[in-house]
Amino acid sequence: MPFPEGAADVQRRKFLGVFGVAAATWPLAARAQQPPMPVIGWLSGAAAGPFGHFAASFRQGLAEVGFVEGRNVAIEYHWMDGQLQRLPEVAADLVNRKVSIIAASAGIGPAIAAKAATTTIPIVFVAGTDPVMSGLVPNLNRPGGNITGAYWFTTTLEPKRFGLARDMVPGAALIGALVNPNRPAVSQHQAKQLEEAAQAVGQRILILRASNEAEMTSAFGTFAREQVAAIAVTADPSFNSQRDHLTALALRHRLPSIFETRDFAAAGGLMSYGPNLHSMYRIAGTYAGRILKGEKPADLPIVQPTTFEFVINLKTAKALGLTIPSGLLASADEVIE
Repeated sequence: MPFPEGAADVQRRKFLGVFGVAAATWPLAARAQQPPMPVIGWLSGAAAGPFGHFAASFRQGLAEVGFVEGRNVAIEYHWMDGQLQRLPEVAADLVNRKVSIIAASAGIGPAIAAKAATTTIPIVFVAGTDPVMSGLVPNLNRPGGNITGAYWFTTTLEPKRFGLARDMVPGAALIGALVNPNRPAVSQHQAKQLEEAAQAVGQRILILRASNEAEMTSAFGTFAREQVAAIAVTADPSFNSQRDHLTALALRHRLPSIFETRDFAAAGGLMSYGPNLHSMYRIAGTYAGRILKGEKPADLPIVQPTTFEFVINLKTAKALGLTIPSGLLASADEVIE
């Protein structure tokens, strides 16, 4: 039976309306069937400012194995800015929200807090403290459990940095060293290494402790009053977070100083000796990507550096009125002019 006049238009509109609703619904249904984007919980003991470029290296590693932030993986950043007492709380929150991986960086503390919070969610760490000595993993080659990562063992390089400080000022009567008392086990180990290295060569050494900006300022004032010839600033995330402040203090007091990473020399520090941390963070990123693809942390050996960088800033040496010994200059991997 034919439709009354105008009724065909009404029926056509109804059909098109139903078709449009269905067409609009299909993409939503398809999206609902897709697995949710994996989330990496970034847990760092440091501040975003001085450590943000390491997160970029981590993302570079992720991209090398096919994961791009915002496209097929999400990263939630939690920067503790030295408030290490908050690590257990934040780690527990990441576990409760069932993130896919916890990326723990800037010290062994974030990894230890994450380990205490979960035995199932994979943990990828980047730290300079021995993960076996600290109880994080039982073995470097076969870490077991849910933890793997990169260990650049920079806290074991204190004697080397101490030796380079002495080489900078031959015949020095007194060498200074700075440690962070907020990490007692680590700082005690560092201080012991330095004392033993000084005793072995008959060198007087003054070790001071500082954990915040005010204490660092006070420590450098003491170094200047005691007329130390050079300073070895030990490896520590808090010192990395205060990089610009520490290099400025060394210049203000005209104290030749050696630091942990190239970033310090690039920021105006006289010297640095240590591994390339960007490489360590990039490798940690590739590990996170491989885990997202199904590999197990227990089967991924802890990565260790194979090369170290000795960097000298000649501009800073000139500002200090210091002539770099030719032998030391020749041994530098990089000279900033």
